Amino acid sequence: MAHNTPLISTIVVGLVLAFILGLAAHRVRISPLVGYLAAGVLIGPFTPGYVANQNIASELAEIGIILLMFGVGLHFSLKDLLSVKAIAIPGAVVQIAVATLLGTGLGWLLGWPVGGGLVFGLALSVASTVVLLRALQDRRLVDSERGRIAIGWLIVEDLAMVLTLVLLPALAGLLKGDAGHGASLAAVALPVAITLGKVAAFVAFMLIVGRRVIPWLLHYVAHTGSRELFRLAVFAISLGVAFGAAMLFDVSFALGAFFAGMILSESELSQRAANETLPLRDAFAVLFFVSVGMLVDPSIIVRDPLPLFATVLIIMFGKSLAAFAIVLAFGHPTRTALTISASLAQIGEFSFILVGLGVALGLLPERGRDLVLAGAIISIMLNPLFFALLDRLVSDADSGKSPAPPEAEPQQGGHVVLVGHGRVGGAVSAALRGAGGGVTIIEDDPDEVARLQQQGFTALRGNAAASDLLQAADIGHARGLLVAIPDGFEGGQIVAKARALNAKLKIIARAHSEEEVAHLTHNGADVVIMGEDEIARAMVARIGTAAKG
Repeated sequence: MAHNTPLISTIVVGLVLAFILGLAAHRVRISPLVGYLAAGVLIGPFTPGYVANQNIASELAEIGIILLMFGVGLHFSLKDLLSVKAIAIPGAVVQIAVATLLGTGLGWLLGWPVGGGLVFGLALSVASTVVLLRALQDRRLVDSERGRIAIGWLIVEDLAMVLTLVLLPALAGLLKGDAGHGASLAAVALPVAITLGKVAAFVAFMLIVGRRVIPWLLHYVAHTGSRELFRLAVFAISLGVAFGAAMLFDVSFALGAFFAGMILSESELSQRAANETLPLRDAFAVLFFVSVGMLVDPSIIVRDPLPLFATVLIIMFGKSLAAFAIVLAFGHPTRTALTISASLAQIGEFSFILVGLGVALGLLPERGRDLVLAGAIISIMLNPLFFALLDRLVSDADSGKSPAPPEAEPQQGGHVVLVGHGRVGGAVSAALRGAGGGVTIIEDDPDEVARLQQQGFTALRGNAAASDLLQAADIGHARGLLVAIPDGFEGGQIVAKARALNAKLKIIARAHSEEEVAHLTHNGADVVIMGEDEIARAMVARIGTAAKG
């Protein structure tokens, strides 16, 4: 019997195909994002075979954006946001202006009117929330100064695009050169004033009311003892605030969710809330990339190769060079400038909304929309490679510096190699140092590595799964390896590489589930410590001691 279930079929086909192609991409050592985008192209309207419902896919992608921004807000505070306003506000404004001018120039070369070129340029100026945050999370940079600047920059871009979407209909007649429908000062000033007023009202509401109600509500639910209700409360808060912000205050879903998370970050339950949203957040983020792929007509590569090439150059290099120069001009180090420029070297969801509105208003030709969509998918595909290239540039720059920090001098045998320096790794390194043992720390956050070196630790920067980094840590002569990163499956790769380099090495790792324990043990870990087991043993031991007393 036939079933007309577009929602189920879109989710199932999208996720299954994304999994297959994402796994294939990972196997050939490229980002799984490429596989997710390719899955969208295959189920889109421009390729033969099954065609998923594009409207449903876009709405599912919005849920992914909401959950992602809520999670980022949980790691962000109002103090963090205000601390980067001095660079994020002028930097984002200048970068938007540069990208818009470049896009307008390309539109002029293609014979479009000024209005069409302006919409085209604005669409090329704003980065994708999901792509930027995924890149920062993959490198554990969300909590770093560079991460805070990038997110603050993104928030400013978000607000600028909200204003643009409000103003564009009022300015459409003027931009089309229609004197009879020109925009008066009042017609322009009134929408701007209303929009700014609504944004201010939303921020005030969240700081005055949300700051009290949201943490109180979550604490109340937590004290019921029901994990199911707590999880439901987290989703209700993130989705409800985002939806309410969009409906009542006309701000974006992403901005509403970010503020909800930021308000909740002041509560001690923020970490638990972040863990509860993680599985759904990742699943819906995948659907976002699938929905982007569905928008693209692959034939544009043949129809318009040179304009498409120019569009990608503006997205990946025009914007990035402008951001790089701005960050350096504000006195930040080259490493920060490289991170910000790489983060912004792509476009996404706001660009799609903007070009759709531009075409509907008769400002932008459909050719311009196709160039933006194709440029988006190409820039998203190339963004991980762009980050990898910049990571290499940073590493080369670091290696060429004065050897004052002890980074290049790993322990000469009998030492312990510690992978990861978060909450667990920090406690471990302090204990090892207190006991007088030698320790070499491998950490992929350059800011943390620099801090450790200032404290006198031997610290190496990079991904410990790379054999050359383990060799640089002299793993062959180490007496032990402690894998303190929270992801047990990523830790399994490190354990396997280390075991191949030193068959007699004592390896201890951490895990959060029985599956991670089995994975780490299979890859060669001697001891795997799961927090829940250790807590249970300590509780039993304590109750036994109390009974004897």
